[in-house]
Amino acid sequence: MLDLGRSWTPNIDQLAKDGVMLTQHISASSVCTPSRAAFLTGRYPIRSGMVSSSGYPVLQWAGASGGIPINETTFAKILQSKGYATGLIGKWHLGLNCDSANDHCHHPLNHGFDHFYGMPFSMMGDCIQWEISEKRAALENKLILYGQIVVFAALTLTVGKLTHLVSISWAPVIWSTAAAFLIFLTSYSLGVLIVYADCFLMRNHTITEQPMHFQRTTPLFLKEVALFLQRNKHRPFLLFVSFLHVHTPLITTKNFRGKSLRGRYGDNIEEMDWMVGKILDTLDREGLTKSTLTYFTSDNGGSLESQFGNNQYGGWNGIYKGGKGMGGWEGGIRVPGIFRWPGELPASHVIDEPTSLMDIYPTLVHLGGGQLPQDRVTDGQDLLPLLRGTARHSAHVFLMHYCDNVLHAARWHQRERGTVWKVHYMSPVFHPEGAGACYGRGACPCSGDKVTVHDPPLLFDLSRDPSEAHPLTPDTEPSFQDVLNRVKQAVEEHRSTLSPAPLQLDAGNVWQPWLQPCCGPFPLCWCDREDVQQ
Repeated sequence: MLDLGRSWTPNIDQLAKDGVMLTQHISASSVCTPSRAAFLTGRYPIRSGMVSSSGYPVLQWAGASGGIPINETTFAKILQSKGYATGLIGKWHLGLNCDSANDHCHHPLNHGFDHFYGMPFSMMGDCIQWEISEKRAALENKLILYGQIVVFAALTLTVGKLTHLVSISWAPVIWSTAAAFLIFLTSYSLGVLIVYADCFLMRNHTITEQPMHFQRTTPLFLKEVALFLQRNKHRPFLLFVSFLHVHTPLITTKNFRGKSLRGRYGDNIEEMDWMVGKILDTLDREGLTKSTLTYFTSDNGGSLESQFGNNQYGGWNGIYKGGKGMGGWEGGIRVPGIFRWPGELPASHVIDEPTSLMDIYPTLVHLGGGQLPQDRVTDGQDLLPLLRGTARHSAHVFLMHYCDNVLHAARWHQRERGTVWKVHYMSPVFHPEGAGACYGRGACPCSGDKVTVHDPPLLFDLSRDPSEAHPLTPDTEPSFQDVLNRVKQAVEEHRSTLSPAPLQLDAGNVWQPWLQPCCGPFPLCWCDREDVQQ
């Protein structure tokens, strides 16, 4: 018999029972690159330039020059300066190089981590040439179109030459024919090229697998976690484990494939939960559980557009509207937030106050005995008083919700009324009409004619309507205009604190061959050094 009522995340559930669960934990962006930048720096990504104005909200290539700027100070860098061993195992997706293929200006080791083992880029369907493609399919179509244009030009020149309508040498015909051949060859080999260019593993500055062998990535990551904890159990440490789960293409090892009642996504979730359990077991085995603050979260909500046929691969966001890539709606930015620290934090405690992933920055800096940078704005707030129960309310009064470099929404925690208001200034036009996402596209846009500007803005009371299903009006909410005016004032005050920063995801978000990480002479990017690693 199948136990339909069993939990499919028993280890994460137990982590929540043993600690504090935040029910209104908000990421600073609904996509990974800017969200992770905000998480590490405690600052809205627009402050560091980790946003786009061109419609490409995340880093597109490992061989691009964009990334977290070298003048940003991560919590890892501060804790490293206080004597902590710092490690990152898993996904990075915050850039690698600036000017050459080995300058490593954006690399984790240049941002406060002593040790890095993982994927510098991001898991994506193109890593296995999957049915859902992030960029391969679109690039192939463009190349085929360009090839057809060049072929037409070559044929036109050939006919003109043979009929004596044009007086030219055969050189343009030969060159255009060769160009068409190269374009078509590139289009047919593009999928393989992307796998080698973006889907590789690094240990510190050394590429160890190019391309990755995904069926052994999970055990390699768990082994690396255990080794890091064993090496550093007698000193203060910070370990950031950044799972490749549960991101399309949902690569799952054979032990978990087909085991969940919830399909491929469920299989992947259950394997991630098993990994969480293994990491917690390692903490127990090394005698570290009681002295370790454990934090579990996600960088964004589920991707509703990640579907193919009748299969939904990007997860679902429950009662919350929207999803990944939608800067304002709750489904893209409300994420899990679980803290466990036996003896220091209460168990089975639930907090409904608005909190942010950016809050981990000042929280860790405070715990590690460091000081917040005084030469810049820090948007995160120290969570310890709230987690310990010595503060009744979150220190956040307002939170801003960006989509790329555009402010889509803002929330106001009006403490005296116990109300959380949400104001939407703009939102994407869902497709087809009446749907809850932008189906047929990779993600919803942040600006342009497929975005609706709301005048007056939409207003929701999240305390009573967390699904954002019932916009308020002056007739249904007497405080309608007062709320809009107060939030508008907060937005203006926030904008007054912004300083111009180069946008890392614009000009720096194109593939540059001289920046391509390669474990052999470019373009011979192939190696497998995992078998010889100790």
